Amino acid sequence: MNYGQFIYMFPECALVVALILVFAVDFAMTKSGEWRGEKPNVAIGRLTYFMLMTVGLGVFSAMRQGDTITAFGGMYVATQAINVMKMVLTFGTFIVVIMAESWAAKQQRIAGEFYMLILSTLLGMFMMMSSGSFLLFFLGLEMASVPLACMVAFDRHRKESAEGAAKYILVATFSSGVMLFGISFIYAATGTLYFDDVCAAVSNSPLCIMGLVFFFSGLGFKISLVPFHFWTADTYQGAPTPVTGYLSVISKGAAAITLCTILMKAFAPMVEYWDYMLYIVIVLSITVANLFAIRQNELKRFMAFSSISQAGYIMLAVVGNGQLGVAALTYYVLVYIVANMAVFTVINVVEQNNNGRTDMAAYNGFYQTNPKLSFLMTLALFSLAGIPPFAGMFSKFFVFMAGVQNGEPMAYGVVFIALVNTVVSLYYYLLIVKAMYITKTENPLPTFQSDEATKLALGICTAGIALFGVASCVYEWIAAAGI
Repeated sequence: MNYGQFIYMFPECALVVALILVFAVDFAMTKSGEWRGEKPNVAIGRLTYFMLMTVGLGVFSAMRQGDTITAFGGMYVATQAINVMKMVLTFGTFIVVIMAESWAAKQQRIAGEFYMLILSTLLGMFMMMSSGSFLLFFLGLEMASVPLACMVAFDRHRKESAEGAAKYILVATFSSGVMLFGISFIYAATGTLYFDDVCAAVSNSPLCIMGLVFFFSGLGFKISLVPFHFWTADTYQGAPTPVTGYLSVISKGAAAITLCTILMKAFAPMVEYWDYMLYIVIVLSITVANLFAIRQNELKRFMAFSSISQAGYIMLAVVGNGQLGVAALTYYVLVYIVANMAVFTVINVVEQNNNGRTDMAAYNGFYQTNPKLSFLMTLALFSLAGIPPFAGMFSKFFVFMAGVQNGEPMAYGVVFIALVNTVVSLYYYLLIVKAMYITKTENPLPTFQSDEATKLALGICTAGIALFGVASCVYEWIAAAGI
């Protein structure tokens, strides 16, 4: 084997180096307890910032090469579009790590393993997105899923955290089994696991159709699409808030671009089958999630159903089955990261200053005592709802355009249903705004000062919400990457 091919995997290799370095520093701090006067958890978190910036530079360097990179006999493939998504996910993970600093600093133990788990999960996502074979795809998927379960259970003294992790790992195990069953059908029908070879050999036989259905069902769990969503609310509620934010955007974005890539590469001859599957799942995801979100009083469960609805919008881009769809999906994930992470950053800081409360009633009269945080959260919620002129409106516009690109009448119907549901989502997002600005309470949350890391995370997210929509260069940069 030519080990020189590892140079083509520079982003992944950079993540491995980051993992080793964070592990070494964490091991040293376990004994010393201090490092240059900083608290250990804060120091490790800032080291992780630096390593993620290094990974981002590695992805950017790979993008500048301009060509599709293939290594290890076609098992590893990195296109320009995949590198752009890697950059987007690295940016999102950077925000998560910044947001988690105040939470990690209050842990009673050194939280170095938390940052190692984040890097391990991101490494698995990178491998999953760059896979050219079902074998590497599945290895990357499990590399991302298992550390996520550990992150959900990180608050070991909270019953809800253990319960959420148990539900996540049980459903993940079942979905992986279903997916492997589907992949075995595809292998039996085509005699290969490589996407390009599967595309050349796949047919409309019952075996291939069942393989496609099982594969789609397994990956639908990772994206929280209805009816594979039942784990989402309990897991989001039980996990630490930084982990919930990571689950809602980073893992969802990686799974979405991977599903898009595999459907377009391996199952292109079966587009008439998976298009109709997507139509059904999109309508169910957006509608069911919106109806359940209206009934929620716990904010993390509320955001769980919001993320299920957003997953339906993301999948609209896949229906387009073309370059516009890939660009729209990537742009939507980028905008979704800044808006959703702004909301979770506010939830995180309120939770830490209000005895762990995350119910909606805790935000009654929030504007009276913390007007800046209330304003920033309102901007983020408006972006999630797709209200102009915020970036969320432009991201929804592009996925709607991608959804009707193929010109099928059913696609227009699905987009119309999505538009109607946008109005419904506006209603339940405004419930939080109503609690902060209108609902009166005798005991509002006291005024508190956010730490520097929280301010930085909110600043980055707010800038993204305001600029990503009006700065056309962002979308043009994504669209120029192609497929």
